[in-house]
Amino acid sequence: MVNHSAVTAAVRAAAEKVERGERITGADAATLWHHAEDADLARLAGRVRARFHEARRATYMIMRIINYTNVCVAQCDYCAFYVLPNQEGGYVLTREDVFAKIDELLDVGGDLVAFNGGFNPKLPLHYYCDLFGAVRARYGDRVEFYALTIAEFMYLADHAGISFAAAAARLRDAGVYWITGGGSEILTEDFRSRHSKFKYTVAQYFEAQRAVVEAGLQTTATMVIGFDETFDERLEHLERTRDFQDQCLENGHGGLFSFLCWTYKPYGTAFGGREITPREYLRHMALSRIFLDNVRHLRTSVLTLNEHAFGALDFGANDFDLPIEDEVTQKAGARIDLDLEGLLSVPRGMGYEVEYRRAERPPLAASV
Repeated sequence: MVNHSAVTAAVRAAAEKVERGERITGADAATLWHHAEDADLARLAGRVRARFHEARRATYMIMRIINYTNVCVAQCDYCAFYVLPNQEGGYVLTREDVFAKIDELLDVGGDLVAFNGGFNPKLPLHYYCDLFGAVRARYGDRVEFYALTIAEFMYLADHAGISFAAAAARLRDAGVYWITGGGSEILTEDFRSRHSKFKYTVAQYFEAQRAVVEAGLQTTATMVIGFDETFDERLEHLERTRDFQDQCLENGHGGLFSFLCWTYKPYGTAFGGREITPREYLRHMALSRIFLDNVRHLRTSVLTLNEHAFGALDFGANDFDLPIEDEVTQKAGARIDLDLEGLLSVPRGMGYEVEYRRAERPPLAASV
């Protein structure tokens, strides 16, 4: 039998920690997730958000994810995008293809490019260094780019037979300033053994991300929810993320610029499944904002939730991007809305002042 008075007291105790600006524990997070009302989670997330940002202000970017290849050997069962080497339909974009996509982004007012492909064994490290160097030389400060995900970065380093530190230095010398936290999905070993057994372990993921940070590059935290993960697995992901950020800050590194969470799209994937509700996403975003008290920016996913994503601004998020393309999620059922002004009217109608955030080049920290 549930002791309702004890549950109420536990929720109140966790909430009071947040109100006082104290860090909550994993047990506190579980209490809030299972027992706090939506309005209470939103209010507490707003308290943490206010430590970093103005209450009714949000920032956004217009960006394009360029999927430079669809050839991948990772074989994750939640991916509808990849083909194996030598299978029909595989491609690698030419440099001219990449430039054309960037030019189209500039034409609609965007200035952030994210490169995302896969583990293509036919593309060596120097292919990426040459590509990124060419983008930097052609566009200068007119665009910024997220060069790779951590998962792709690990594969490239291993494929080249060099350390993560050496690979990060090679990319930095080619003009790369960002390698994002993509490829994390859910950071537990059990999840990876169930769904992406040919990907890297959680320990290796953070080893690589640490090397990226120590090379002076910027990185981010990402998370995807809505597979078959348990709440405990979600919490483990958040705990590992917060611990990693603590370590970065203690060692004098900038660490994680932002935390972005999006939702699994199940269509056309081997794993299948159903999409989670917007309400579950909003509650998770609020809990993430409360728990990740050392990460400044919480970003909501217009890519996978469209207009529903803006509700997260009331649940702790402060930033979002408006993507004009991402073949990976589109193959799995994502719908890209190119009516950018129509999308922006949603947060404005909620009472938010939205301001464009330019994709500025970060200052490079000294490498160690």
